[in-house]
Amino acid sequence: MSDVAISARRLSPGTKAVLGIFARYGTIIGLLAMIVAFSILSPHAFPTVNNFTNVLNQASLAMIIAGGLTLAVVVGELDLSIGFAASLHGILITGLVVHDKLPIPLAVVIVIALGAVIGLVNGFIVTKVKVNSVIATLGVGTILTGLAFAYSAGVPIVAGVPEAFLQLSLGRWLFGIPNNIIVMILVLGGLWLLVERTPLGQEIQAVGGNAVAARLAGVNVDRIKILGFVISGMCAALTGILLASRLGSGTASAADSYLLTAFAAVFLGSATLRDGEFHVLGTLVGALIIAFGFNGLNIFGAPTFSQYVLQGAILIIAVGTASLGRSLAER
Repeated sequence: MSDVAISARRLSPGTKAVLGIFARYGTIIGLLAMIVAFSILSPHAFPTVNNFTNVLNQASLAMIIAGGLTLAVVVGELDLSIGFAASLHGILITGLVVHDKLPIPLAVVIVIALGAVIGLVNGFIVTKVKVNSVIATLGVGTILTGLAFAYSAGVPIVAGVPEAFLQLSLGRWLFGIPNNIIVMILVLGGLWLLVERTPLGQEIQAVGGNAVAARLAGVNVDRIKILGFVISGMCAALTGILLASRLGSGTASAADSYLLTAFAAVFLGSATLRDGEFHVLGTLVGALIIAFGFNGLNIFGAPTFSQYVLQGAILIIAVGTASLGRSLAER
């Protein structure tokens, strides 16, 4: 038992109740408080439909890649290759469309399939070769970075990107809503339904809760873990595609920063509504906190470095809050 859990047992019932409420609802309260505070401080710029739409649009890609990461984390593993993979997918989709003149739908299918293959490789190394997921996925991510630079020769693919490809991310094909927001809703909605409302989702949660007990109950633990990595890889591929469409170019390191953002959202989300458990809805809340925090800093003209400080601080606080939630759940 952890020292935090032991300390939690020594707290009075009233203190435990307060901490329990904070652990479950603190993130939501913090999100609402941040929105109210920014709205009061900047009533003409922050609380507008256009700004909120912009926040969701800018955060949608982070939400998609974080949603995929959530599945890997739910099954008890970590996927550190997602940012590097998304960068590779972004430059690959651009190359397939620009250099190889492939139809955009075919190029998208190829890249998402590659994302699934990368997830399959990660899952195989972790479950069959028995390499720790941190080491395995970090190694795979480093290889992917090398492949991205090899494919592009270190030069961004910019010229010749067709307008139809740009519209994948920049278009508003349904009710004037940015496409990225629609895709994000579909992806996170699908992941939530999978985990929370299907028999397969019950197996996913069982493996994450206690892999040994799940195996004794007849669950194919390795298959479930590999599935988590595959879904994570596919979401990374989709993120890379949409990012390349948004930027109008393929760059070898364009999505690397999404790794930290995704982890911050996932761990912050584990302190939302549940006692330190990872879940898709929590990840959405975590991503919104980060997005609105960045947006507020931009509106008030904060220097760029403050965003990195905020993101790092959020990750530390998120992990600490998740640990507190799990400790209180053990009491």
